[in-house]
Amino acid sequence: MAGGGPARCAARILGCMSEPPAPTPRFRPGSALSPLLEGVDLDFVPADPQPSWARWVLASVVALVGSLAADALLVATGEAVFPSTKDFVHFQFSDYGKLTVVGVVIACVGWPVVTRLSSRPRRLFLRLAVAVTVVLLLPDVVIWARGEPARGVLVLMTMHLAIAVVTYNALVRIAPAGDAGPAGHGRLRRG
Repeated sequence: MAGGGPARCAARILGCMSEPPAPTPRFRPGSALSPLLEGVDLDFVPADPQPSWARWVLASVVALVGSLAADALLVATGEAVFPSTKDFVHFQFSDYGKLTVVGVVIACVGWPVVTRLSSRPRRLFLRLAVAVTVVLLLPDVVIWARGEPARGVLVLMTMHLAIAVVTYNALVRIAPAGDAGPAGHGRLRRG
C-alpha cells in the first residue's frame, strides 16, 4: 500500500487524518516559473492514488462511445432543427467520427500523464480540457469565415463542447486519481 502502510490507509479511510502531508514539488520553489506552475497545479508530484489501468481502459471506452453517441445525437438534432444542414459535409460520420476518435484517444492518453504530473490532476486536466477545446473551436470559426453555413458550424461547435464534457467526466469519475481516488475519502481538499 502506498503512503505509509495499512495503519495510515485506515486512518485516511476513517477520516482520522485531516490533511495529508503537502507534496514535495520537483521544481525549485524559488525559480521564476514556480508561481506559474503552482497556479496551474503543475507540481510534478504524482497523484496518490493513481487510477487503475482497468478503470482507465473502461473510462476510455466510455469516453469514446459516449462522445460518438453525443456527436450522432447532435447531428440528428441539428438536421432536425436546421433542415438546411442535411447535406452539410461535416455531418457525415466518416468526417466527424475519425476526428472524434483521434481527439478522445489523445485526451485519454493524457489523463494518466496528468495524474503523474500533478497532485491535483482533476483541476489541471480541466484547465487543459478547456484550453484544448477553445483551440479546437478555431477551425470551426475558420470554416464559417470561409462560407460554411453558420447553423452547421454552430452544431460542430456544440459537438466539440459535448466531446470535452463527456471525455473529461468519464476519465475523472470512472478512473479517479488523487483526492478523488478511492483512498481519498477521508481527506480534506487542499487549496
